[in-house]
Amino acid sequence: MRVIGIAGWSGAGKTTLLAKLIPRLIARGVRVSTVKHAHHAFDVDQPGKDSHTHRMAGATEVLVSSANRWALVHELRGAAEPSLADLLAKLAPVDLVIVEGFKRGSHPKLEVYRAAVGKPLLHPDDPHIVAVASDAPMAGARVPVVALDDIDAVADLMLAHAAPIAAVGPCGGSR
Repeated sequence: MRVIGIAGWSGAGKTTLLAKLIPRLIARGVRVSTVKHAHHAFDVDQPGKDSHTHRMAGATEVLVSSANRWALVHELRGAAEPSLADLLAKLAPVDLVIVEGFKRGSHPKLEVYRAAVGKPLLHPDDPHIVAVASDAPMAGARVPVVALDDIDAVADLMLAHAAPIAAVGPCGGSR
């Protein structure tokens, strides 16, 4: 398994890019999984559902299964947030894991940049950013830059720069 991240400020288009990129990678025969870092208040179950009731009653883990999918919710109950390396170890084997979020992590990352967001580039200060996908040309960038809408070029860069998951250390980075 290999891993690469997508990093960028909110509103830059990371999720939109992933929604286009994943089917393109799958069409190339690449099995893909994703890890998404969320803000601490996120919830995947809904109040009133049995799984939510079990979790609210104090269960540490609630596994919900059906003929179509299964999901495991693990409540930290005050324990430290797991590292990216810990989370990657929980995934079933695939060819490529794309991490959205964990932008300060030490894994290789593609920066998604839109000038209209009004935030600075991440790549000048982050040695783990290996390329940038942007909606505008960038003269003088220290990494390759591709057009944000050139999905094949983005896929090529991600596949070329993805690292073995063993390279993601135990500290694996945080948000």
